[in-house]
Amino acid sequence: MEEEYNARICKRCLTRELAGKEQVYETLKRYIEDLTPDERVSSEIYESRLERCKKCDYLLEGMCRACGCYVELRAAMSDKECSYNYW
Repeated sequence: MEEEYNARICKRCLTRELAGKEQVYETLKRYIEDLTPDERVSSEIYESRLERCKKCDYLLEGMCRACGCYVELRAAMSDKECSYNYW
């Protein structure tokens, strides 16, 4: 039973890593790709932010439990920051 529970809920996973969340990720990806260069951070900053999110206890199935956002979207936006100032 515990193994089944762990398979369903992935702490510290992004939507791009979750089976069954492909549609959510594709929607987020399209939204991010449609951001203007001024609205979007560089790919290096984006990946750095996501790596920090993956170490955070508030990450659950691609969402931040502190603010309720999809971390992949928030991390891509230049005018956003982490609720806990991790990035």
